[in-house]
Amino acid sequence: MASGDMLFAVQDHVCTITFNRPDRMNAWTTTMEQELREMLARASDDPEVRVIVLTGAGRGFCAGADMSRLTKSANARPEVVEREIKGDLEQRYSYIMAVPKPVIAGINGAVAGVGLCLTLFCDLRYMAAGAKMTTSFARRGLIAEHGSAWMLPRLIGPMNAADILLSGRTVLAEEAERMGLVRVLPAEDFHAQIQARAAELAALCSPRSQRVIKRQLNAAITSGLAEATRLSEDEALLCRGTEDYKEGVAHFVEKRAPRFTGR
Repeated sequence: MASGDMLFAVQDHVCTITFNRPDRMNAWTTTMEQELREMLARASDDPEVRVIVLTGAGRGFCAGADMSRLTKSANARPEVVEREIKGDLEQRYSYIMAVPKPVIAGINGAVAGVGLCLTLFCDLRYMAAGAKMTTSFARRGLIAEHGSAWMLPRLIGPMNAADILLSGRTVLAEEAERMGLVRVLPAEDFHAQIQARAAELAALCSPRSQRVIKRQLNAAITSGLAEATRLSEDEALLCRGTEDYKEGVAHFVEKRAPRFTGR
């Protein structure tokens, strides 16, 4: 049974998953982590869902780990355990990249720590004007968690990544946009704007194309240009006989809205 800390809703082919602990600025818990994985799997399997949005209730997106957890772990005896070696897209939060549909982070307010890490694995990040973000790790005696030291340099460059990770300083949405980390939207009616953008992606784009493009983007992280080009050429040939390719040509020629099936 869902705890109520996470909400799941579908409208206009857009699934919105909302972190729902507004009284705690949606501070992250193990329950939320488990339910996010379950809800993303549910949205992935639902043929009615074409785009997924992650956002927060109230004033914040996610203020990082719940401080009660941090207090307990600070007093715990350190223990290094052997970990199973998993693939790049099977890590604690990197599995979000493997979701076969576009995942949008709708950062409606303050975001920190693990909350920020979650957004790094989303395909698109929109942030409310004036909202604040921080990695915070260096100011809590922690390290760059959850692969953030790998992701951030690839998203915003080594210098910007080192700046915000080593300092743990607060970054406004507008500076994050200049770094290339987010796109800023007006804070007023932020959720409605995210819904509209996600619904547009769902209505105008081929779900099959988006699935393949996501695979291409993920593969490009660790492949060379030659390998990426071969993959694109192979996938281009496979497009030719699909329903979505035929519809893509037909709706353009007939000057009407598309009716993609994802096949």
